[in-house]
This record gives sequence, C-alpha cells and structure tokens, in this order.
Amino acid sequence: MRLSHQFPPSHQHATILAAFAERVKAKSQGAIEVQVFPAEQLAKAGENFPGVARGAFEAAAAVNFQWGNTLPEMNVLTLPYLFTELERIRKFPGSPAAQYLEGLLQKRAVRNLMWLYTTRQAIFTSNRKPIIATEDFKGLKIRGLNALTDHALTAVGAAPSAMPGPEVPQALQSGVLDAGLTDVSAAVSRRFYEFQKFGTVTPWFCVFTHVYVNPRWFDGLSPAHRAIIAESAAQAERDQIPLTEDVAAKALAELKAKGMAVHEQTEAERAAWSGAMQKPVVDAFLKLAPEGGARAIELLRAL
Repeated sequence: MRLSHQFPPSHQHATILAAFAERVKAKSQGAIEVQVFPAEQLAKAGENFPGVARGAFEAAAAVNFQWGNTLPEMNVLTLPYLFTELERIRKFPGSPAAQYLEGLLQKRAVRNLMWLYTTRQAIFTSNRKPIIATEDFKGLKIRGLNALTDHALTAVGAAPSAMPGPEVPQALQSGVLDAGLTDVSAAVSRRFYEFQKFGTVTPWFCVFTHVYVNPRWFDGLSPAHRAIIAESAAQAERDQIPLTEDVAAKALAELKAKGMAVHEQTEAERAAWSGAMQKPVVDAFLKLAPEGGARAIELLRAL
C-alpha cells in the first residue's frame, strides 16, 4: 500500500501516518506493508487524485479544500466560522456529514479511508498594526486561502492574493503582502515571528486532511486485511485530534515567547467578523456546489 502525501516528515500528519503504517504491518503480521511517501516524494499534490484513481499507486492524502472545483462540496468544512468547535469536530469522522462527502468521493473513483483533523485556528498577521476590527482589513494586501474563502476577505475591504504557503514569508518581508493568513502551527514552522509583529488568532476555519484509496485495490484485499486497515485508520483519526490540539497550543505559546504580540479574539470580535465574512463565502459556495452544497452545510450544522 503506497501512500503519497505532501506533508514534511516533521508534520503531525506525517507522524500519524507513519504510526498507521506500523500498526497495519504489526496487525497483519507483515502481510500488509504501508509504504508512506511524505513531502511529495511519490507524486505532487495535484497528481495524487489521478494517480490513485488510475491505480498508479494505492492511496494518498489531500487537504479538503484542495479538491476545488472537482468536488466543491469538500470546501464546506472550511467555510468561515461554520465548523470550528472542537466537540463538533470530534463527532465528524463516521458522521452523516462525513458519509455524505465520502459518497461524493466514491463517485470520483476513490474511496475515503480516514479523516485527519488539521486545524481550527487561523492567525492573521501584520507588521504595521494589529488586525482587530473588520475595518483594519481595508486596503490590506493579504495572502488568501483559496478563491472561495477569499470572498470573506474582499467583503471587509482586503485585497487577497493567491500564494503557496512557502512563498508567503518572503512576500511579507518584501512588502508584496501587508498581511498573512495561515494556521498557528504554520506560523511557527515558517518563523512568522521574525518578520511579523502582530497576530490575531481566531477560529476562522476548519481544515481536515483525508486519506483515500483505490477502490479496486481495496476490494481485492481479503476481508481480514480490509478490517485491519479500516481499524488502524479509525485509530489514526482518534489519535490525530489530541495531537493537533497539542501542536496548536504549543505553537501559540511559542509565538508569544518569540515576541509576537498575539491577540486572541473575543466572542464579540468573532461575531463581528463572522457577520461580515461568512455570508459572502456561503453564497459563493452554494453557487459553486448547487447540487450538494446546501445539504453539506445542513449536515455539518446538525453535528
């Protein structure tokens, strides 16, 4: 079972997937070997889906919003302020909402195996002044997340720019960007504290990474081997949640220790941002996913 993913070996997902591989090998007494290829060693992120669907390799991981227009309903998890409470996130794997998205994935010739909780905490960084009120976004050139969620930023007067995460630090230092948007862990790994004075932490989005497999390969396994892989995947889902929360808490503490002035958003500020930002993204999402978008939102809200 060759498993391709984009995360560096130090990332918490790489740790969880390595443990998944060891668990499968041990439970199957060596009959199943999961070969994990981190950091795009086997295929680029954009090549994973066609590679697995064709059977070039057996499994891959994707961040939910990387499906873009191919499977627009997958963006539902990342709609601003829709799904960021930890207790609801815990309920997602195995839920009707997850099953609905898994059904859409099967129509694209891949089968979902596990959902790995990635983040629920965004940080908006800047160097001139903190971003506290929605008015503080006006005129800012900011790193956008994707074309869909960028509607939230334009709604408050910012000018989002699509940019891969590794390019953001240089853009912030050179002035190409005025402000950054990432999750708290990435702000540490990319050393934002060295060139950004201010950071506002908010439960702006939820991101899941999911692992999917080639259905023909999976169906060709014995029932016992399929059960071992499924049970090990479920354990990975459970292990990922406390690990991700721990990584985020340590990252937040490190940003403060390194001298960044971190503001943790109040409930009133969160309500103001949500009021200004959520509807434009939801409206755009429903246009992008006219068939299943409303159902996906309904199922998430029911958790």
